[in-house]
Amino acid sequence: MKSAYELAMERLQKSAPAVSLTDEQKAQLAEIDSQFRAKLAEKELFLKDEIAKAISGGKLEEAQQLQQQLQTEMRRLQEDCETKKQKLRDSFAS
Repeated sequence: MKSAYELAMERLQKSAPAVSLTDEQKAQLAEIDSQFRAKLAEKELFLKDEIAKAISGGKLEEAQQLQQQLQTEMRRLQEDCETKKQKLRDSFAS
């Protein structure tokens, strides 16, 4: 007897079959990930340095604003990455 999980996975596979990607397609997706990780690391290093400077200078409000900016930038970059990867996946299906 199949579990509820197995039955749900079978139904999901019928409604949205898994797409297998070639090695080249996987490499293209990995390249996008790599580029965005680099951008994210760059932003994070810069803003964390600015936050540390603000804190050491006693500018706690500025440090808080920079922390919020860091979170916003990280979220935006992640969304951009996912959008770019989805466009690439869509082009694979064509």
